[in-house]
Amino acid sequence: MRNSKISIAILATVLFTASQMYGGNKDRAGEAGASQLLINPWTKSVGFAGANTASITGLEAMSLNIAGLAFTNKTELLFTYKNYLSGSDININSFGFSQRVSETGVIGMGVMSMSFGDIDVTTVDNPEGGIGTFSPSYLNLDFGYAQAFSNSISGGLSVKIISESISNVSNRGFAFDAGIRYKTGENDRMKFGIALKNVGPTMRASGDGLSFTIEDNSSGSVISVSKNHRVADFQLPSLLNIGLSYDFYIAPSVDSVSKEISSMHRVTLAGNFTANSFTNDQYKIGLEYAFREMFMVRAGYTLEQDTWFDSEKRINAFTGPAFGASIVAPLGKGGSTFSFDYAYQTTENFDGTHSIGVRLNM
Repeated sequence: MRNSKISIAILATVLFTASQMYGGNKDRAGEAGASQLLINPWTKSVGFAGANTASITGLEAMSLNIAGLAFTNKTELLFTYKNYLSGSDININSFGFSQRVSETGVIGMGVMSMSFGDIDVTTVDNPEGGIGTFSPSYLNLDFGYAQAFSNSISGGLSVKIISESISNVSNRGFAFDAGIRYKTGENDRMKFGIALKNVGPTMRASGDGLSFTIEDNSSGSVISVSKNHRVADFQLPSLLNIGLSYDFYIAPSVDSVSKEISSMHRVTLAGNFTANSFTNDQYKIGLEYAFREMFMVRAGYTLEQDTWFDSEKRINAFTGPAFGASIVAPLGKGGSTFSFDYAYQTTENFDGTHSIGVRLNM
C-alpha cells in the first residue's frame, strides 16, 4: 500500500508540473537555450526514433523515461560515439554507469560531451579570422535514481548539471527529470510510461567576453571604462513524453520459477507523444524485432505537428526515419552480456547521424 501511494504521488507530481507547461508553441521556437538536452546520447533508443518511452529499460532509460532505469539487472556500462549531422564536424561522446543498490532500487550516472572542432576567431577588424581558434565545449552530467514500487509500477528522478563554454563566455545550470512506468496485461506485455524532462531554473551567460571598453573624456581627461553587456536569462527546453508499447511473442514459454517469459521471436510495437514547450509537438512510432534476445533490428519514424511530411515547413534537420540494430553476446554462465549497437537517423541537409555503442551488462 505504501509503495502504491508513493508511485501515485510521483505520477501526480509529473502530471501537475506538466499541466503548467505550454506544449507545442512554435511561436516560442528559438527562445530556449541548452538545446543539447534534446539530443539522445545513446544508440538503441535512437534507432527506435525515441518511441520506446514505455518499454525502454536499463541505463538508456535516463534519456527518455528515468523509471526504466529500475530494470537494470545488476551493473551496466555503456559507451557511445555519435557522428552528429555528418559533415558538420560535431561529435558526441557519452559514457554511462548504472548499479543496483537494493532489491528494488538502482542508481545511474551519465556523461555527454559535445565537440565542435576548432573555430576561427573573428573580429570587426579581422572578419576572415587568422588570429587564432577556439573550441566550444558542452558537457551534461546526469545523476538518477529509480525504484520498482511494485511488480507493475516503477518511478524515478534525476538531476542534470549543464555546462556550456567557449574561450571567454560560459553558462552553468541544472535541470530535473521525473518519470513513471506501468506494465500490465498477460505476462506484462503492455507498458505505459510518462516522463517530464528538462525542468529547471533559467540560465544566463557570463564571462569576460561580454565586457567591452569605452573611453570617457567627460572629466577633461581620457579614461578607459570597462562595461558589461546586458544578458537575458533563457529557459530550458522542457518537454513531456507519453508512451505506450506492446510485446508480441511467437511461441512463448514461461519459467515456472521466475515467471519470466521467453520466446525465440519477439516483436515490440511502440508509440510516443512528445509535448515540447518551445517547438512543435512530435508523434513517434517504432517497431523492434528480436531473435532470442541476441539479435535485434528496429526502426522508427518521427512526425512533427503542423509540418507532417512537408520538408519546407520542418524546423529541424531530421527528416523522420531512424534505423538500428543490436548484437548481444553472452559472457560465461553468469548471465553477463556484451552488446554492440548501431543507429542511423536521416537528415535533410547533412549525411545523417550515425551512433555506435557498446554495452556491458553484468
